[in-house]
Amino acid sequence: MPRIDPLDSEKAPPDARAAADAHVRGHARMTNMKRTLLHSLPAFNALMAWYPLRDTVQPFLGERLTTLFAHAISAETDCLICSTFFRRILIQTGENPERLKLDDRETAVVEFGRALAVSPFTVRDEVFQRLAAHFPRVQIVALTAFGALMVATNVFNNALEVDLDEYLQPYRKGVREAAASRPA
Repeated sequence: MPRIDPLDSEKAPPDARAAADAHVRGHARMTNMKRTLLHSLPAFNALMAWYPLRDTVQPFLGERLTTLFAHAISAETDCLICSTFFRRILIQTGENPERLKLDDRETAVVEFGRALAVSPFTVRDEVFQRLAAHFPRVQIVALTAFGALMVATNVFNNALEVDLDEYLQPYRKGVREAAASRPA
């Protein structure tokens, strides 16, 4: 049960409704997290900066590695909503989130994401050096900001116990595996 119910779009103030409409037109669906954020328009705007940051890192990471990075952070913070959201993308593209095949570059990015999630206050030198071997400073700065915003999104969902959206339920860790192991 969420600590704060998502804002009902029928009862939302005009500025919140306008922000939601603009978001749907420009990015994606309105989820429980986003509708909860709409209780505070500045909070909504701050965390929705995730989209332009994603659009900044995706050209140099690629779509798959961008998803892997966000998933690594979300899985490490145990954020049900975000980890399930990225599991869904991985599964729909034919990946098994529990058995990923990663090259050195991908491993460096995923390890960096996990390090941000475990302790955003510091990243071990060896983790950073592996990342720096593959990316210039400008890309590392963008990737770090994207990761920090991903951590913030996870903290928001976990602290307020935001409910998992219905469309994500089949992608929860263990749900698909349990269904596959049941006799037909």
